[in-house]
Amino acid sequence: MSTKHTNLVVSSAPHVIDATDTGSIMRDVVIALMPALAWAVYIFGYRALVLTVVCVAASVIFEGITRKILGRSQTLDDWSAVVTGVLISLNISVSMPYWMAIIGCFVAIVVVKQLFGGLGENFANPAIVGRLVLAIGFTSHMGNWVVTNRMSLAIRQAAADAVTGATPLALLANGQEVPSNLEMFLGLRNGSMGEISALALLIGGVYLIIRKVITPEIPVSFLATVAILSAVMGFDPVFMLCAGGVMLGAIFMATDYVTSPITSKGKIIFGIGCGALTMAIRAYGAYPEGVSFAILLMNIMTPHIDNWTRARINGVEKGGAK
Repeated sequence: MSTKHTNLVVSSAPHVIDATDTGSIMRDVVIALMPALAWAVYIFGYRALVLTVVCVAASVIFEGITRKILGRSQTLDDWSAVVTGVLISLNISVSMPYWMAIIGCFVAIVVVKQLFGGLGENFANPAIVGRLVLAIGFTSHMGNWVVTNRMSLAIRQAAADAVTGATPLALLANGQEVPSNLEMFLGLRNGSMGEISALALLIGGVYLIIRKVITPEIPVSFLATVAILSAVMGFDPVFMLCAGGVMLGAIFMATDYVTSPITSKGKIIFGIGCGALTMAIRAYGAYPEGVSFAILLMNIMTPHIDNWTRARINGVEKGGAK
C-alpha cells in the first residue's frame, strides 16, 4: 500500500487562528459603555444621547477626512473613532455646547491620534487629552454640572443653596453634606455623563473581562490604590471610589491597549501609579479631581515601565551575552 507524503510547511509564529480583531474589540468596548450611557440618558434626559451622537459623528468624520488628506487607507471599520467619540461624550458635562465637544473630538482624533501615525502610534489616550483640553480651555462649561429631580437630596439641596451643580467631590471639599454611598454607587448624582453610576461602569467592566478584552490588573490595582490611600488620608474609601471619574478612568481609559504597559507586572505598576497620582491631586492639588491628569502622566511613563518589567532571556545579561 502506497503512502502519500505531504510536505509540512512551517511558518513563523503566531500559529493561533482567532477571529478577534481591532473592530471586534472596539465594538465590545462600545457595548460595555452602553449601561453608563443609558443611565446618563435616564438622569439627564435626551440631550445626553444627542451629545454622544454628535461626538461620535465628529470623531468618525475627522478620522476619515484626516486619513484622506494624509493619503492613508481608511480605518473607520476598526471602530476606534467611535470609541473615542463615546468616551469624550461620557467625560464631559451634559450641558457642554456641541461645538465645544467637537473641538475636543478634533484634538483627540486629529492632533493626538492621526498626526502621530494613527491607531497604535499615539503616545497618550486620545479621549483623555481631548477631555483635558476642554477642561483647561473651557473650564466654566466643563464645570457646569446639571442638577435634575432624579438626583439625591444632598445634590438638589446644594443647588438650592446657590452651590449650583456642585459635584460630590466639590461638596466634600466645602464641608457640605454629600450623597450617601448607596446613592453614589447607583449614580443619583451629577458630574460627567459617564462617571455618575459606579454600578453601570462595573457592569461594563465585568463584560470586558469576561470577553477578555481587558485583564483585571490595571482596574484592580488602580481602584485598590485609591481605596487604600483614601483610608490612610482619612477619607471614606467607598465614597472616593464612586466619586469623580475613578471608575470610568480605571476600567475604560487606563486600560487602553496602546498607552498602557504590556506586561502583567507593568500593568500593576501602572495602575498603582494612576491611583496614587489621583489621590495626590485630589488631596493636595488645585483641582478636586485628578483621574485624567494621573492617567496622562502614567501614559508617558508606559515605555519606561515596559522596559523595566520586560522578561529577560535566560543566560543573557543586560548589555550583551553572558
